Formats: sequence, C-alpha cells, structure tokens
Amino acid sequence: MARKLEHESWDVLVIGGGAAGIGAAVAAARNGARTLMVDAGPMIGGELVSGIPVDGCLSSRGEWVVGGVVRELFAECERLGGYIGPINDYRSLHVVAVDPEIMKIAVVNLVQQAGVQMRLYTYADDVVMEKGRVRGVVVVNKGRRALIEAKVVIDASGDGDVALAAGAPFDVGDASKGELQPVTLLFRMVGVDAERLLRFARDHHENFGFGEYEGIGLSPRDCAAALYRQGLPKLFVVANGPVMRAAIAAGELHRSSMIGITPTSMARREVSLNTTRVGHLDATDTPKLSAALPELVKQVWECAGFLRKRMPGFEEAVFSGLAPRIGIRETRRILGEYVLSDEDVAEARKHADGIAKGGHEIDVHLAGTGHMRRAIKDGGSYDIPYRTLLPRGLANMFVVGRCFSSTRVAHSSARVMGTCLAMGQAAGTAAAMVSSANAWSGDLRDVEVPRLRDVLRAQGAVLEGTR
Repeated sequence: MARKLEHESWDVLVIGGGAAGIGAAVAAARNGARTLMVDAGPMIGGELVSGIPVDGCLSSRGEWVVGGVVRELFAECERLGGYIGPINDYRSLHVVAVDPEIMKIAVVNLVQQAGVQMRLYTYADDVVMEKGRVRGVVVVNKGRRALIEAKVVIDASGDGDVALAAGAPFDVGDASKGELQPVTLLFRMVGVDAERLLRFARDHHENFGFGEYEGIGLSPRDCAAALYRQGLPKLFVVANGPVMRAAIAAGELHRSSMIGITPTSMARREVSLNTTRVGHLDATDTPKLSAALPELVKQVWECAGFLRKRMPGFEEAVFSGLAPRIGIRETRRILGEYVLSDEDVAEARKHADGIAKGGHEIDVHLAGTGHMRRAIKDGGSYDIPYRTLLPRGLANMFVVGRCFSSTRVAHSSARVMGTCLAMGQAAGTAAAMVSSANAWSGDLRDVEVPRLRDVLRAQGAVLEGTR
C-alpha cells in the first residue's frame, strides 16, 4: 500500500548516529540549530558502544589531539562510573577505554541534554535535489514515509549513502585490487585475571606487540615490564608470536593479525577482544554482509576457547557479550574539495583550514594475517581540512566520519572514533552558524573558516595553535 509522503523542516539533519553523527548533532544543537538525527538502528553510538577503545584522541606520544564533545562524553562516562581513561599500550598507541554498557547511557544523555531530536529505526531512502542543493532526504520507518527538509544535511552514515544518492563522486577501497579492509565482530569476556595475563606478557613478551613506535624509547622487554606496572590489560597478541602462530597452524584459531585486548570494566574484570575478520567483502552489499555473521560468530566462539586454553589469565574467564553490530572499517570514500593524502597523514601536515586533528597511526587491516601499519611522523598529529568535509558538486551537505574525503591510506588513520567525533563537531558547528545567519549564500564553501576555528577552540576543540 502506497504511503502518503509527509513533510518536516529542520535547520540541520544528521543521517547516522555513530561517533561522527553524535559529534555533529550535539554541536549543531548546542549552537542553536533545530537538529534532527536519524539512524537506521535501535540504538545510537555505533562503534562507541561496541567495546572497542576510542582511538585517535591521543597521539602516539601521548598528547590529547581531540577535545570538545568527546571530552564531554568521557566526563559523562566517568560520572556514571564507566570511564577507565587513557592507556598506553606500549606498542604504538594511547587509547581511551570505557565501559560500553555505560557508554550506551552516556551517548543518550549527551544527545538529550543538547536538545537533539532522534528518529531511530529510520533509514534514508532517497534525496530530493534542487539546483545542486539537497532540499531534503526521504526517510522511511514503520508506517511512515517523510521528506525531511533541512538547510544543512550532514551525512554521517559511514557509507556515504546520502551523498551517493545526491550524486557525489566516490572511491571504494583499493580500486586497483578491489580490496577492502575486513569486517569484524567484537566480543567481551569477564573474569579475566589481569595480573596473571600481564605477568605472562612481561615474561613472554615475544607473543605480544611491544615497542613498535620508536619514540617509546624502550625495548620490547622493557615495554612489557612497563605495561605490567601500569596494571591495565591493553595489549595485542600477535600472529607472528609463538602462541598465536601455533594455534593458527593447528586450526585452533582463525587467521588474523592479532587479538586486541582492552579493559572495559575493572570491577567485572572484563575485557573486549578485537580479532575476528572476514576479508574481501563489500559491506555495502547487504546480503554478503549478512552472510558474514555466522562466520564471525564462529570465530568469536573459537577465539574464546583458544584464550581459555592457551592464554594465562583467561582460565576462568567466560563469554559475556557481542558487539551490537558487525564492525565495518572501510567502504566508500566520498570525494570532496580536498582529498586528505597519504603524505598529509604520514608527515603530520597542518592546514590553514584545519578543523580537527588526527593522531592514530596508519592502520590498514588485510585479509588473514596481513596488516600494514606505519607511525605518523614524530608520533604527532595532522590536520583534517574543512574542505575534506565538502562533497564535490553539493552546496549544503557535509560528509563526516569514515566516508569523508581521503585516500585509502589516509582513511585508515582518520576512520577512528576520536577523529570522527572531532570532524562531526566541526561540521555541526558550521551548520549551526550558517543556519542561524541572516544572510547565507546557501553554499557551505562560503563559511568563514577562521571564525569557525575560533568557535571550535572556544568550545574545547584541539586545533593547531591551541597547544
């Protein structure tokens, strides 16, 4: 039965409720814009609530490079008792660990306090264009189909769905090889003896990734000892280490480059595990993505058994939960007015129109045990230019999150949650600025970027010149 097309009007429409979408929606609403956030799922948060640590908030040398909305989110987690905080993995990264169950509450609280309106169980179905502008997005949910008109549309869908529908050009993965980073499914285990695990890592460091960033200035053995003293179980079992290599060879464990272990609750003695992978899969192909779930679940159960059998500290651990969705590292990258390059990231380049910063290493996961990683120059950070958020040919749309404009290698660093939150905050702030202006050309390319940078700094963002 055909459904009548209803109409709504907002200042800012955000499609996607993951890290980038939350940053965008909160910033837009906080700065005075009537803001609607639409998400196809039953819960907002995306990878923030999966159990994976929040990468990209600190550089490899331990400096905070993201602030503003993300720090407010962490403060809310801390208020609710679910914040562990920054951890040096003594491999190459500093990450921020939180309790994903508390994060589920924190993201809802932050969005509600900002005045954002939400539509869950709702997906973007089409766009209505008008002279190079997105007049509105047609959304569909149970029993209702509506045209949501907005002055500014922010595509935080992860896959660039709205920008694609509006005609923006894009790249997918490694076009020359048809390669995409594998999808994964995180899981958690409780009852882990962290001291025993860390003692094993200290005494058998060859099984773990340690000391890979030269700026640490410690040998792998000394890194393992330092992590033991830190007392937080954030470490990587690596595929070229004796224990994992033997398990893969014996068929006890799926082929992966690592098992990433991160604390999620010290009270529950719980950790998250990041290891499962299905490669050579286009996650925009829904039947193929759906078909990957049984294999990922099989790998989860296999890995939980391996850890109990082979990894000291996990002997009494039990499975405690799955991430709420398959984790997708890479699909489309929408081409913008500027494409963040490999060199921009690797050389820690700064830009006059920088509106956010990235500090995560270059990090391209490959199928099986393959993994390409490279440190940013001096363990520092690079700028995300405003122009990377502007899809070519579209006047009133921002694209934020892992579908923003970059090369594949640059994307592998900038796709992480800390950076995505920061670019979302920048887009939401700019959208509010133009939607409340008495006179606006209608083109986001006319935003006064110096003024935007001043507002972002005043609201806690970390930009070049603030440190």
